[in-house]
Amino acid sequence: MKATLITVAVLVLALGWTSEAVQVEENGLTFSLEAVKRLQELTESHLATGQQNPRLRASTVSSCADPMLPQEFLPLCKLRGASASLARLAMVPLDVCEICAFAACTGC
Repeated sequence: MKATLITVAVLVLALGWTSEAVQVEENGLTFSLEAVKRLQELTESHLATGQQNPRLRASTVSSCADPMLPQEFLPLCKLRGASASLARLAMVPLDVCEICAFAACTGC
């Protein structure tokens, strides 16, 4: 009985943690902080390999076509202005976002 109670308590806590995850909002859409981190890593790897113009931190063509792009961004890729939105997401200061001191971040 105690083991069941402990298991239920852990599951409830885990659900609470995931439901209050930090979200980053851009162009009316919200993305998980983890997805934004992966986008930034992807952008940095493109810059390191010379696949993108350094002045354009996130190109719609290369980022949206990349199979490593988190699925969360596909609706954004279909919108007009996706390139600018991806560039802004790639520049979100994650350390500040993790403490919700950045206007685009919510859910702390």
